Amino acid sequence: MKQLNNQQWPTEVIAGIIGYLTTVYIVAVNSSILSEAGIGREQAMIATILASLFGSMLIGVWAKVPIIVIPGMGVNVLFAFSIVQQYDFSYAEGLGVVVVSSAIFLITAITPLGESFKQAVPDSLKHGITIGLGLFLVLIGLENGGLIVNGDYSIVTLGDFSSPTVIVSLLSLAIGILLFVKNVPANFLITMIIGTWFASMFGILDTEKGTSLSVEGVTDLFVMPEFGHIGQLTFWIAVLPLSIVLIFESMGLIHGQLNMLDRTNSFKATNRSSAVSALMSGFFGTSPTVPAAESAAVIASKARTGLASMVAGALFLLTFFFIPYISMIPANAISPILIIVGVLMMQNIKYIKIDDLTEAFPTFLIMFMIPFTYSIADGMAFGFIAYPIIKLVTRQKEQLSPILIIISTLFLIEFFIKALI
Repeated sequence: MKQLNNQQWPTEVIAGIIGYLTTVYIVAVNSSILSEAGIGREQAMIATILASLFGSMLIGVWAKVPIIVIPGMGVNVLFAFSIVQQYDFSYAEGLGVVVVSSAIFLITAITPLGESFKQAVPDSLKHGITIGLGLFLVLIGLENGGLIVNGDYSIVTLGDFSSPTVIVSLLSLAIGILLFVKNVPANFLITMIIGTWFASMFGILDTEKGTSLSVEGVTDLFVMPEFGHIGQLTFWIAVLPLSIVLIFESMGLIHGQLNMLDRTNSFKATNRSSAVSALMSGFFGTSPTVPAAESAAVIASKARTGLASMVAGALFLLTFFFIPYISMIPANAISPILIIVGVLMMQNIKYIKIDDLTEAFPTFLIMFMIPFTYSIADGMAFGFIAYPIIKLVTRQKEQLSPILIIISTLFLIEFFIKALI
């Protein structure tokens, strides 16, 4: 790390504190999502803290950039709902998928394959994945908050607006949106605290969850990834979408953040740091980490070195002492975060080429089929299969790369297998 003068040190430390406060919400949110995959919330919190600590420290020391690394929103949903639930894997087997997918990500980061993948997959499909993940997060947030429920005469309908749970969700969402648009520092953290207070006021807060930190939650942390199913086709079908999302989401986030820093020459080290962090996430017991979008707040705070990342990473250690209290945070205090982050991811819709239907249709298939099928992998499959078919029919085969055709074929094989089972 380059030598810092006496004026730069305080700036880097303060920026690191801001980075921690703007990303610490992930401990509660990620554990809530991972609990859907069959892991205890306390265990998921510990795994999230360790992965965030390691990733932020690594990127600070190796790449020397002020970027915070935490389990990725959208990636955690893919892990919990598509990999574990859809393919009926155990949590440990799901972690095996995380390790292999992250290893593929690492290979692309240290070889020219990364640039080949980037050029092979059209931007329209990449945007479709991001938008679809955003819609899926919104759907889960609305569902967790009780704002939508199963309908008697429709797939979904509005929840009971007289229910205390729904009232707290609406109040928390209103506060969350207000704080976010006003750009209040640590807005997500404040939203969860206020939402929890609302839940207490309405008598729906389960205080028994926060009485103590269970030793079992710590010892269970050391469940290692399992690879006994690595010879099964379903394992590799699960690896495919996670690898694609990891590679392109990390690339996009890193490019944007390094452009803010005017440090594009640090891309290789930053991308490799991100890949190693994602790989280690599987051994810590969580879904893969990615560079946090909130790192923009760190950069805006004038941080220019990895010290800020290291400060934020170290502060995650302090979160261990608050696990009993974080356990108390109800789902309807977390749901506004999912909804707001989902809406932010949907901003990529502005990049869709509406005037070119050969690009737009596959994109729309991905973005709509992800939430409608409740499966990120299946939603991606629809778009990746449709894209080469449409291009071939319209005689634009020069826009198809061998890598894209291979990926599309693998998704098509997956659908055939599902039809035969």
